Amino acid sequence: MNVTDGAAAARVLAGLMVSDAPRPEFAEAFQPFAPLIGSWDLDVAWYDEHGDVTRSTRGEWHFAWALDGRAVADIWITPSRAARATDGDGEWGLSIRIHDPELAAFRSTWMGPKAAFVMPFVAHADGETITLESQTASTRWVFSDLTGQSFHWRNEDFDADGNITLRQTFVATRQA
Repeated sequence: MNVTDGAAAARVLAGLMVSDAPRPEFAEAFQPFAPLIGSWDLDVAWYDEHGDVTRSTRGEWHFAWALDGRAVADIWITPSRAARATDGDGEWGLSIRIHDPELAAFRSTWMGPKAAFVMPFVAHADGETITLESQTASTRWVFSDLTGQSFHWRNEDFDADGNITLRQTFVATRQA
């Protein structure tokens, strides 16, 4: 197929990127991420060194099975597309998560194109919590309190002494 039209190329890429379900051989491994599949509205907050909220906005987060059911992909947008008129331009972040059976964990890469930032993680699930540990920074991202209708997410930095600084939180509610 020779696709030179941008809109046609986008449709082809979207069709190849997104899958209806995980492949059967990956279904069990991806169970921790299954409750996240879908679209979410976010209340987003950023924090200073003292734990005070410095800024807040609305956001959105979209999760789907991807790459022939071999991965989970997501895109988060802050501020949300609806809030950009009042809250300004923000970031569209893309993550791709794959299961690594040798690690018994997930490899995840987040890309933020606005600042040309890429961060690789290794993720482990424990009950209703998924923790992603950065492989290049003293940062972890934590999904917690996962239900079918909501979850919490937080971005934490930590130092060599184990001190944790909260940087950002998302409170997510499933879109109708």
